[in-house]
Amino acid sequence: MNSRANQLKAFDRLLTIMDELRAQCPWDKKQTMESLRHLTIEETYELGDAILDNNLDEVKKELGDVLLHIVFYAKIGSETKAFDIADVCNSICEKLISRHPHIYGDIKVENEDDVKRNWENLKLKEGKTSVLEGVPKSLPALVKANRIQEKVAGVGFDWEAPNQVWEKVEEELNEFKAEVNLGNQDKMESEFGDVLFSMVNYARFLNINPENALERTNKKFSKRFQYLEAKAKSLNKPLKDMTLAEMDVFWEEAKSL
Repeated sequence: MNSRANQLKAFDRLLTIMDELRAQCPWDKKQTMESLRHLTIEETYELGDAILDNNLDEVKKELGDVLLHIVFYAKIGSETKAFDIADVCNSICEKLISRHPHIYGDIKVENEDDVKRNWENLKLKEGKTSVLEGVPKSLPALVKANRIQEKVAGVGFDWEAPNQVWEKVEEELNEFKAEVNLGNQDKMESEFGDVLFSMVNYARFLNINPENALERTNKKFSKRFQYLEAKAKSLNKPLKDMTLAEMDVFWEEAKSL
């Protein structure tokens, strides 16, 4: 691992390159925070993929891409004298110190749950009117549901035991089933949302990240389906011409791989 001196030198090199690109590169010169936004989101998802794949070399590369974006935003901010990279670093340092009184103050904590509760209470003292203010509106719904539940749990609004949550899941499933039988599309969608929300809550009690769990299933399904496609191609038989029974043979083979 690099020494702190080499780490700082590498960061300084990145800042210098960013200055040069902003001054000399036609593409970099015309970028704004708004034009970079969708690219930043894309890079973040690519980092998430690398983490789920446990590909540490890719994680390193994608972290570099995300770090470049952070430096880019700070460079743009410095041009209007709104803020620069030092302000960004100092701002997060001050926040971390103030949000960790059990490290930098005299508050005592027993476990991780105590830390989370303190974190949310400190945010309210900082002027936030709701613990939900920190949940971005543009988060994907599944991630947002998990964050909402984590936030409210941080101030004590939570179930006491997993079995209570599972009973809620079963209750929501029954309500969804009832609406399916009645055929009311709007109410079916509403109840299905309740089912998903309750399942996310149950996952939280089991220390399962629902987004990661679903993405693992997405990857697993895609891999098996691509195996099925490859087998069909080797037989020169389009999938649409195969029976479900024929496809199921290859699907079962894929499951054993």
